[in-house]
Amino acid sequence: MDQNKENLEQVSISAKLYEDVVTPLVNLAKAPRALWGVNLSYFFEGFVYFGMLGYLTMYFSDYIRLGDYWSSVMVSVLTWGITLSMFFLGGISDKVGVRKAILGALLLMLFGRIIMSIAPYSGLPTGMASGMHLMAMGGIVFIVLGYGMYQPAAYSAVKNFTSAKNSAMGYAMLYALMNLGGWLPSFFSPIRKSVGIRGAYWVFSGFTLLTVILTFFILSRYVVQKATENAENERKKEEEENNKDKESTPKIDDEPVAEIKKKGIINWFKEHPLADGKFAFFIFALIPVQTLFAYNWLIIPKYVERAYQNSWIGQNFEVATNFNPLLIFILVPIVTALTMKKKIYNMMVWGTLVMAAPSFLLATGANAFTLGGYLIIMTIGEAMWQPRFLQYAAEIAPPGKTGAYMGVAQFPWFLTKFVTGLYAGWFLKEYCPDTGKLNTEIMWLVFGVIAMVTPVLLIVARPWLGKDFKESN
Repeated sequence: MDQNKENLEQVSISAKLYEDVVTPLVNLAKAPRALWGVNLSYFFEGFVYFGMLGYLTMYFSDYIRLGDYWSSVMVSVLTWGITLSMFFLGGISDKVGVRKAILGALLLMLFGRIIMSIAPYSGLPTGMASGMHLMAMGGIVFIVLGYGMYQPAAYSAVKNFTSAKNSAMGYAMLYALMNLGGWLPSFFSPIRKSVGIRGAYWVFSGFTLLTVILTFFILSRYVVQKATENAENERKKEEEENNKDKESTPKIDDEPVAEIKKKGIINWFKEHPLADGKFAFFIFALIPVQTLFAYNWLIIPKYVERAYQNSWIGQNFEVATNFNPLLIFILVPIVTALTMKKKIYNMMVWGTLVMAAPSFLLATGANAFTLGGYLIIMTIGEAMWQPRFLQYAAEIAPPGKTGAYMGVAQFPWFLTKFVTGLYAGWFLKEYCPDTGKLNTEIMWLVFGVIAMVTPVLLIVARPWLGKDFKESN
């Protein structure tokens, strides 16, 4: 009997793997033209964004002459600026429509990337607060504004173009294609070697222009209107079919200012998700391990180039910098299927532990095996806990506050991007300088200790944090 049960579970897992890995790819080919317009745009944007991001610390060091520390700070200005921009500009697509919002955002990012591409050729003075620095930061401002509109508009488009039956596939494709696009810069070494990083930025600007053109023609007004109408008709049919079983969903107020006026500021703060001690502890406890995400663009490019400078991997550091998105694309559905019956809190503990631990591999020395082990094991850990993170946030939320909890759960990531940028450059300057003796083992030992704080906190807090939590999936 137990053997038959085990066989059935294995068949179930295999079916789940097929559903999660193969089915989305089949559905992608069948997606309507409007979704293709959004998907292609998101694919190219993932390629351009992560490609430029991987070179950005070097761009500020080599051309603006800011040094490792301030270069890292400038990269953080871009990354946390995008998060902040989404908070203020995310609703623009609701006012002007998804097509105008996406095209407008792409044009803003194109303009910003062209400015950044021109800056190193401008002949302006270099250094902190110099003409070239201000010019480059002006380009970043346009990119930040554009991205603040772009990502929310893309997700709004998927919502408008899909019904309940295929919306999950639509959102999954955005995430998957962004990661695939983020992997493509792995093959950018020959271009960077031939034209330099500033030349590579012109190539990325060209791809942004191509994205604007493709989006303009594929995502035409007629296509958007037709896709929206078809999706609305499908949703109406689904509502009619499920009308008897339909359950009302509590409405979440999207206007916190109005909510404050209605309840009073003291009561509003009392009911805010961060007033929930368990929830606040949980999401802020994740900050130490999340620093490893930021190292992918703040530390890994220069670390690999400098610590492995006499090897193939050092000369082609893009392979290591952009390996994570490919692994995430492959591993997330597989790991999710294999661990779908595991307790969520246990997966958070083990996932953060597995993600943090390989930092100590790099603390033993710089070689191909330690670097490969770090990238692979860290990504496995990420695949174990990251998909469960929002699930935990949703389940710990009181009735009617799921959306609020999900939104606030992203706030520590905003802080992580900012804080990591303040110290990452200092560690590069001290332990992995462009010239002089390298002592990267100490750097990664410190990074490993920082990341390990998260699983330790989760383990210590288990009796309190998991006391009232529904452990079953």
